Amino acid sequence: MSESATANAPTYTSEEILAAVLKSVDDDKAEDIVQIDLRGRSDVADYMVICSGRSSRQVAAISEKLVDRLKQEFRVASKMEGKETGDWVLIDTGDVIVHVFRPEVREFYQLEKMWLPGSAHRGA
Repeated sequence: MSESATANAPTYTSEEILAAVLKSVDDDKAEDIVQIDLRGRSDVADYMVICSGRSSRQVAAISEKLVDRLKQEFRVASKMEGKETGDWVLIDTGDVIVHVFRPEVREFYQLEKMWLPGSAHRGA
């Protein structure tokens, strides 16, 4: 690895990003927060967080604030999709994938059932 690549390497762990994500969504009153450990099960990310907002406006606000906080605290440029409709927002931080749903949409897709087998932890 070149010296410049080393200088640009992240100085945080996926666990630190996860902790910041959990704190942020909890601070913004997200509901039914579920944390899923993906290590050894997927190359996409180390963790997945699924939570709900009570309305499209709250889903969008939770998502925006999370992206802003991660950018400020870790200088992580997260990718965000779905904020326009506010039904389901996907935030990709690289190490942690975050899904923020309206409750009805979350119930319809049931992502937890796909990823849950014994590795999820309810609550923040």
